[in-house]
Amino acid sequence: MQQAAAPKISFVSLGCPKALVDSERIITRLRAEGYELARQHDGADLVIVNTCGFLDSAKQESLAAIGEAMASNGKVIVTGCMGAEPEQIEQAYPGVLSITGPQQYESVLDAVHRAKPALHNPHLDLVPEQGIRLTPRHYAYLKISEGCNNRCSFCIIPKLRGDLVSRPAAEVLREAEKLVAAGVKELLVISQDTSAYGVDLKYAESTWKDRSVRAKFIDLARELGELGAWVRLHYVYPYPHVDEVIGLMAEGKVLPYLDIPFQHASPDVLKLMKRPAAQDKTLDRIKRWRAECPELALRSTFIVGFPGETERDFEFLLDWLDEAEIDRLGAFKYEPVAGAPSNAIEGQVSDEVKQDRWNRLMSRQQAISARRLKRKVGTRQQVIIDEIGPTVAKGRSKADAPEIDGSVYLTSRRPLRVGEIVTAKIDRADAYDLHGTVAGF
Repeated sequence: MQQAAAPKISFVSLGCPKALVDSERIITRLRAEGYELARQHDGADLVIVNTCGFLDSAKQESLAAIGEAMASNGKVIVTGCMGAEPEQIEQAYPGVLSITGPQQYESVLDAVHRAKPALHNPHLDLVPEQGIRLTPRHYAYLKISEGCNNRCSFCIIPKLRGDLVSRPAAEVLREAEKLVAAGVKELLVISQDTSAYGVDLKYAESTWKDRSVRAKFIDLARELGELGAWVRLHYVYPYPHVDEVIGLMAEGKVLPYLDIPFQHASPDVLKLMKRPAAQDKTLDRIKRWRAECPELALRSTFIVGFPGETERDFEFLLDWLDEAEIDRLGAFKYEPVAGAPSNAIEGQVSDEVKQDRWNRLMSRQQAISARRLKRKVGTRQQVIIDEIGPTVAKGRSKADAPEIDGSVYLTSRRPLRVGEIVTAKIDRADAYDLHGTVAGF
């Protein structure tokens, strides 16, 4: 008797790393039930599109992905941030099978079961203990909370994902331990507001191995630092208690890297943005951090052309960047987001001015980045290998997160392996990347 073929699901994951973790959880559940993943929409039994709805441009990308899936397959399930406000999807594609918001894993699975029931075969219901991941084997995103308590005027994330909901520390640490045991060399800690972790739990303790661990930013970072993997901290708001983690970086427990979305430097613009932890003493704190941990790399994001931003505000930001010397920077031209309070702020900035300011900001940052990287020429840096080429391997230093920061290009006398961590001598630098030779393993 011929065994029925396992149902195949084609999956599209759009948006930020937090959405990627949602996709990984859905895929893990589907694989555990015997579903297979298809590489193409055509021929799959179903398509799942995990959407992003943060900016209008992201919504258009999501709608285009849904349209492509509908044209290629016709059986489409939509989830993610854009699904929290389904009207636009329903209007454009009334034939989609189901629309759900972010983190609604059970609803997605129910929709899959209705459209294409799983095969009941225990030999197919097996997945690795660490689950299915969409990142390369040597690094993984570790989500420690959902939602956000902040109410920044340009952001609708709390409306889409709700208020902060933190995971117990022991639960996070168990997942991290499984990932490391499965070969993960780098844990990228993510949430909407990493440094607010545990506020909703009132920093409650949970039992991890033989001890109690508080659900607090510094405690979690300390415990993660004992697992033997690189630990990289993303989306850290500069609350005062963030100063405590710099000591762990100086000790080598976690990577000397902070991803802090400052968004602007002008006090007037920050007030309009309703940014948390916005204070005039940030530059002094950055100087103290670097005095305590000279290897510290700072990554940040900034918005140019925010409503009410004057030329004086923008010049303030440029001068601030010169002094702060942010190592890695992402810049965005302000986009109105449906439902965001910032849409009503007076003093909307024209597209031409936004583009001009974006160009000037990136030009200034290119010079800062080149200056910072030039200081590393002649030093030795640990590098994790991401890709292998015929003559040159591509990796990242401790100062570089995957996909968003720079790279280190290396030559080696012996073949390298993806996921390997090597010591490299840095021979030269350009505006964003380093080049060197492997000096140790």
